[in-house]
Amino acid sequence: MNADLPLFGPAHLAILAAVPALAAALAVAARRRPATRRPIRYALGIFLLLNEVVWYIYQVRHGYLRFPGELPLQLCDLAVWLAALAALSSSAWCFDLVWYWGLSGAGMALLTPDLWTPFPSYLAIAFFVSHGGVVATVLFLAWSGQARPRPGSLWRAFIAVNGIAAAIGVFDAIFRTNYFYLRQKPLHASALDLLGPWPLYILLAEPLVLLLFWILWLPFRHADG
Repeated sequence: MNADLPLFGPAHLAILAAVPALAAALAVAARRRPATRRPIRYALGIFLLLNEVVWYIYQVRHGYLRFPGELPLQLCDLAVWLAALAALSSSAWCFDLVWYWGLSGAGMALLTPDLWTPFPSYLAIAFFVSHGGVVATVLFLAWSGQARPRPGSLWRAFIAVNGIAAAIGVFDAIFRTNYFYLRQKPLHASALDLLGPWPLYILLAEPLVLLLFWILWLPFRHADG
């Protein structure tokens, strides 16, 4: 993380607290007034889409979006679209994936941000808005009672993320890119630093991801029983 936004400093902690607080406030409002559930859900989905479109426009205009190394192919990029689709369409399969991918991927990104530019530049703010938006949207859908992971979703999400990672790994190998951090750890501090050097951290990340998915499944374990 950039020095002007220290990891777990006051500003970072405020951002981390604001995301679930927003989701909780919206969920309480939706439960108290069920008529607001759909408008809030639509508003979150549209916001995610608009924020992503603005981000793409900014990237293109400033020459940041280039092939092959600066494409939106990280897991969190996929999670944004899944979260938006889950909010706008109430798609069960979208929520099955984004509950695990969004909360573990975007959640971890919020905890240990890999910022391109100093905070509070637009790109740094967009990073937090995008990742925080995914987490807030997913939590809102669950806490407001509008969505929940279906039985077997843990394994579907785990198999799917491994399949996508395998495809991304081929792309990384061909074009020498680093999507999914398969060829190199993030430049800034992250949980991967605890898992050893390449390629050991990739192998150890597998059980860690499965553990995170299992923890996220726990609140819904009775439905899977």
